[in-house]
Amino acid sequence: MSTLEHPDHKPEQGRDVCCDEALAEIYLLLDRECSAERDAQLRKHIEDCPPCLEEYGIDDQIKQLLHRKCGGEQAPVDLKERLRASIRRTVEERGGVRLSETELTIEQIRGGSDGA
Repeated sequence: MSTLEHPDHKPEQGRDVCCDEALAEIYLLLDRECSAERDAQLRKHIEDCPPCLEEYGIDDQIKQLLHRKCGGEQAPVDLKERLRASIRRTVEERGGVRLSETELTIEQIRGGSDGA
């Protein structure tokens, strides 16, 4: 049974998150871009739902692999903005979840060419 085919598409009684929401927000959770409350809700769902836990594990492994292979490089700001917009659209289309803007911290690394 694939993660999108399992029967838990609606929150059960006492559960704050349905599978569609959890799957749509996995990368926000992995990137620690959720509020503390939402983080706890998503983690609770993932701990209690084997198909969502499996998907979370796969996505976490992909993220770790990308970090190992591309760890020292920084993506251009415009690429980050396009990716965020694309992810936001995908999340909204996939799970019907509307995301609010999250705080973003960008560090500038000064190199030899700017005189720093």
